[in-house]
Amino acid sequence: MLIVAALYHFTPFPEPQALKAPLARIACGQGVRGTLLLAPEGINGTIAGTRQGIDAVISHIRALPGCADLSWKESTAETMPFARMKVRIKCEIVTMGQPDVDPRAAVGRYVEPQDWNALIASDDVALIDTRNDYEVGIGTFDGAIDPGTVSFRDFPSWWQANAHRFEGKRVAMFCTGGIRCEKSTNYLISQGVEEVFHLKGGILKYLEEVPEAQSRWRGECFVFDQRVSLGHGLQQGSHSLCHACRRPLSAADRQRPEYEEGVSCHRCLSEYSDADRARFRERQRQVELAERRGQDHIGADHGKPRG
Repeated sequence: MLIVAALYHFTPFPEPQALKAPLARIACGQGVRGTLLLAPEGINGTIAGTRQGIDAVISHIRALPGCADLSWKESTAETMPFARMKVRIKCEIVTMGQPDVDPRAAVGRYVEPQDWNALIASDDVALIDTRNDYEVGIGTFDGAIDPGTVSFRDFPSWWQANAHRFEGKRVAMFCTGGIRCEKSTNYLISQGVEEVFHLKGGILKYLEEVPEAQSRWRGECFVFDQRVSLGHGLQQGSHSLCHACRRPLSAADRQRPEYEEGVSCHRCLSEYSDADRARFRERQRQVELAERRGQDHIGADHGKPRG
């Protein structure tokens, strides 16, 4: 059984490039895979490996400047959910495109998973899902508002167009692991919203700690690895991934005529050219050949991550 650790931490990294090679070296040396993003505002990512490997990488990160109080969320996977280890330098660890947003200055009030149900059941609370449309499509909380955003960059413009709907309301926000809400709650505070809350630890912590019988969550939670989705108790869900567009697919989606494994689904059939699909078909053929030989093929990860 492998450990999957999801983490983020906002702290100043004046020279994130200098942190890249040592971090990659310790992760690869321990057989850990996944993606870690470094930016001047901090670190974000999800990694998987043995208990020893994850502990070694977490220990290294906690020794970085300002990261001693790093927290992370763990789940498990029966097989390695990542094809390789990537450490990347970005402008932001979660891209909102708002240079004045600073979660270190102010964020909404954290709400523990055990207290979340009571908050969102209140008539004066507007519940907003800050994730992208394809994530919301496979699961969300009862009564949550879906902004219909394709990218987190779209959230500020959605708020500007819809802020009048929430006058006099307290606003509760949530996302997968909590990082988007660090920025979205800071943004709403800057826009003059007086009472802003967000789910501490995100959906993943809620699914881990709140019994299904008491849960207000419906569906599954999309995750950015080969497990695709998780349910209550952080058990692997039923969705797979379209390896052309990287959107999650249900069992019913895979029965649709537009679906071709590794090539297309009903959502992306019109988004790629015939040349693209020919390339995807060849990649899928190589993936299947590698599987028959008992080998890994990173082509199983092809396609652009969305949002």
